[in-house]
Amino acid sequence: MANGSITVSEFVLQCTINSDQSLLTISILIIVYLLSLFGNLLVILVILWNHQLHAPMYFYIVALAVIDLSNSTILIPKMISVLMLDTAVPYGACVLQMFVILHVEEMESFVLTFMAVDRFIAVIYPLRYPSIITNKTVGVGLFILNAFGLIFKSPFIFFATELSFCRTNVLPYCFCDYATMVHVACTDDPKYLKFLTAVVMSAGMFPMFFILFTYARIALAALKISSAEGKSKVFSTCLTHLLVVGLFYIPLLSSYALPGAGVKLSTETYNTMVIVGNVLPPMVNPIIYSFRNKEIKSCIHQLLTGKRTSPLLNDK
Repeated sequence: MANGSITVSEFVLQCTINSDQSLLTISILIIVYLLSLFGNLLVILVILWNHQLHAPMYFYIVALAVIDLSNSTILIPKMISVLMLDTAVPYGACVLQMFVILHVEEMESFVLTFMAVDRFIAVIYPLRYPSIITNKTVGVGLFILNAFGLIFKSPFIFFATELSFCRTNVLPYCFCDYATMVHVACTDDPKYLKFLTAVVMSAGMFPMFFILFTYARIALAALKISSAEGKSKVFSTCLTHLLVVGLFYIPLLSSYALPGAGVKLSTETYNTMVIVGNVLPPMVNPIIYSFRNKEIKSCIHQLLTGKRTSPLLNDK
């Protein structure tokens, strides 16, 4: 405990946004949240509704949509509340939000990795794919990763409760964030940020490099396909997944890894990177999958209009 520490029963969240931009920011967040809500619920409904889409890759897309939906719901309403009312957050609720955000981010990283492995086996070992990747293995794999993630990140809760505060209980951020808590606290121990760096490396950096390596191998294999249509299909699928991967990993890894490595970021820069990494993908992912996946696009059209545009194509 640091000398002169105070008992903190709540945190005051302080978004660094100019007052003249608050209304615009709130309006944008509301639009983003509504689009995220509509898009992800639509993707989930379409895939669960159509039995022809009950295949491993589409269950990964459902899992991604559930994660994105959870992420948006945890973050955006609270951010809007903070901007409008400047309310305090109870200590326990703040720690819970911090933990859940870390968990959904890690789960999205794992799901994107699973999707890359799925495409790798489908392209490199197409004959073995049906026996290796099944709906059961997908379900069991997601359950195990979810349980592992909860256990793996449990130290964050203990570290957060160990932190002492002697100067302020104001977090210069739009939601409860672990790194921000550490920087505001008076507890001077490098273990808190070192553990964050270790988690970012194992659950973020390594999966990202693994995904890039996997898609590089897929691209090399695709070049050997004699059919132009086959090549186009593989590259189109890879491009779709890489767009999702880039939107998620680049801002978040930068925001977590740099402070964990001791690099000082301005509050505005840090806020922007984490908010973009958490808020933008849930809105954009359903659009990417809807417009670049012919089966999902066809099913959405059929669901909304009652008319089938064309026979479903095997375009996973």
